[in-house]
Amino acid sequence: MMRSLTPDRERATIAVATAALVLAIPNAWGQIGAIVLGGIAGVTLLRAPVPTDHAVLPLNVGRRTGIGMLIVFSALLIGLPLLASAMPSQGIKLFDAFYRTGSLVFGGGHVVLPLLQASVVPPGWVTNDAFLAGYGAAQAVPGPLFTFAAYLGAVMGPQPNGWTGAAICLVAVFLPSFLLVIGALPFWEMLRHRPAAQSALRGVNAAVVGLLLAALYNPVWIAGISSAGDFALGAAAFLLLFMWQAPPWLVVVLCAAGGAVLGLA
Repeated sequence: MMRSLTPDRERATIAVATAALVLAIPNAWGQIGAIVLGGIAGVTLLRAPVPTDHAVLPLNVGRRTGIGMLIVFSALLIGLPLLASAMPSQGIKLFDAFYRTGSLVFGGGHVVLPLLQASVVPPGWVTNDAFLAGYGAAQAVPGPLFTFAAYLGAVMGPQPNGWTGAAICLVAVFLPSFLLVIGALPFWEMLRHRPAAQSALRGVNAAVVGLLLAALYNPVWIAGISSAGDFALGAAAFLLLFMWQAPPWLVVVLCAAGGAVLGLA
């Protein structure tokens, strides 16, 4: 993503500034603010050519349907925290936490890691070791990283967990994406031909790279690299992935074996 979304000095600077901001404000508001500032920087600093193609999206979604989906999305985002605070139901708290996480994430799936960790580790629902172990396992299988939510729901300490918790968390984290995509479709054709919208999107994409950079540090680096042996194992994994083009599942298995050896040493 860095090679394609930050190919020049301006967008690389936006990415680094975004990472610094998110690490300084490690919560959902820091991520939202970084995305907004990235869009503003894009409009100010980046000039995007207007698309010349006139291809029309094949999905026919009316404006009423789109506005309705956006209203449902906003109502759930605002109403679920109020409902979770009013009712002592762990299922509602789970749905609220994962829906909010899915709503506030923009860009690559790895951006979801800090928000998910902040939602499930501090309350004691999932231990930090179990969180990182599940993240590593998610890298070994195909599919979007958001499916990591099903693992978290299954290994939760408080009930609902198991299959029920997995279903609740999986539906909650994916639902905002469906609502936003359907809601935005009727207006996308109009926006994509506006130079300002294109410039803002370039800035937002650069900010996403910064969010991923911040996620690499926290929670991945600070929790996973705690010794010289961990650093050597991580460097070897990087070499296997990027230079030897080893499949991710094999790298995860080898790292697990290497971690077991380091634990015995």
